[in-house]
Amino acid sequence: MLLSFRKLIQNMDYWLIAAVCVLALFGMVCIASATHVNLGEGYGTVLKQIAFFLMGLVLMLVASWVDYEYISQFYIPLYIANLLLLLAVLFIGKEGNGATRWIEIGGMTIQPSEFCKLIMIFVLSKILSDHKERIDDFSFLAVIVLITAVPILLILKQPALSAAMVNTAILCILLFVAGLNYRLIRNVLIVCVPILLFVLWDVSREDPLLMDKILAQHQFNRILAFVDPTRDPSLYYQTEKSISAIGSGQLMGKGLFQGTLNQLSYLPEPHNDFIFSVIGEEFGFIGCIGVLCVLLFIVFRCIVIAISTRDTFSQFIAAGIAGMFAFQTFVNVGVVTGILPNTGISLPFVSYGGSSMWTNMIAVGLVLNIGKRRSRSLFEGVT
Repeated sequence: MLLSFRKLIQNMDYWLIAAVCVLALFGMVCIASATHVNLGEGYGTVLKQIAFFLMGLVLMLVASWVDYEYISQFYIPLYIANLLLLLAVLFIGKEGNGATRWIEIGGMTIQPSEFCKLIMIFVLSKILSDHKERIDDFSFLAVIVLITAVPILLILKQPALSAAMVNTAILCILLFVAGLNYRLIRNVLIVCVPILLFVLWDVSREDPLLMDKILAQHQFNRILAFVDPTRDPSLYYQTEKSISAIGSGQLMGKGLFQGTLNQLSYLPEPHNDFIFSVIGEEFGFIGCIGVLCVLLFIVFRCIVIAISTRDTFSQFIAAGIAGMFAFQTFVNVGVVTGILPNTGISLPFVSYGGSSMWTNMIAVGLVLNIGKRRSRSLFEGVT
C-alpha cells in the first residue's frame, strides 16, 4: 500500500500542487469573510467548500494516476455523455437565481456546464491531435466548430453565458496551439471585430436597431450597463459596489473581516463571482496582486509542461487547461473591476462551488499526469 502511494506521487510537480492548495485555502478564508462567519452567520458555506476541496484533492490524485491516453479512445462516448448531461439540465434541472444549471445525482448537486469545459478540452485535443495535418482544411474546421457549438447552444439554453464563453475560448486556444494558419485568424478578426463594435454601438442607442431583438433582456441590460452606466444606474449596481470595495482597500486593505461594503452586505455574490472584491477590500492591492501572481504561476506551470511534452495530445490538453484558467481569471477580474460586461464566472480555486472546484482540480491532476510522463521520457533508454 505504501509502495503504491509512493509510486502515485512520484515525479509530481509539487510547486503546482502547493500553488493550488495555497490559493484554495486563501479562498476559504475569503469565503468565511464573505459569508460573515464573524457576525455569527454560521460556517456552513465554508465547511462545504472545505469538503469540496478535500474531494477535489482525491479527484486530482486520481486524475494524476489514470491512463488518460487509454481513456482517449472513448472520446466519442465521453462527448455523448457530456451532451446527455447538458440535456438533462433542461428537463430535470434545478433552478436558482433565474437559471437552470444544476442537476441532482445521488443526492449531490452538480453543474454539468462546469465539467463540460474539461470534457471539451479532452475531446477537442484528441480530434486535433489525430488530424493535425488538416488544421487548415475548411471542412475539418467546420466539423470542429459544429462539435463545439452543440454543447455551447445547450449551455446557452440554461442560460450560462460565461460557461459558453469559456468553451468558445477553449476552442480558439486549441486551434491556435494546433497551428491554425494566421491568415485564417486574420480573416476571422476582420469579420468579428466590426460585429463586436456594431453590438456595442447598437446597444448604446436609445432605439436599438437589432440587438434588443437578438439578445435576451438580461444579456442586453448587462451590455448596456457596461456601455452606458448612466442610462440605468440600477443595472450597474453590482459593478459599482465591486469597484468601490476594491478601491477602498487601497494598498494594504482594511483587514480580514473589516471590509465595510462586504460586512454590510453591499457586495453581490461576494463568496462566488465577486470574491475578488472581498480580496480587494480586505487585503488591498497587495492581496489582489498576490492572488493574480499565484494564478499566473499555475498557468505558467501548465504552459511549461505543455511545451516540454513530446506528445501532441498531451500538449493540447495542458495548453487547453492553461487557457481555461487564464481566460476565467481574466473575465472574473475584468467583470469585478468594470472593464468587461457583468457575467457570472468563478475565480479558479478561490470562488465557492463544488463543480468548479472539482473541474479545476481534475484539470490540475491531468497536468500533473502529463508532467510525470514528461519526466519519465527524459530518462528513456538510460541504464
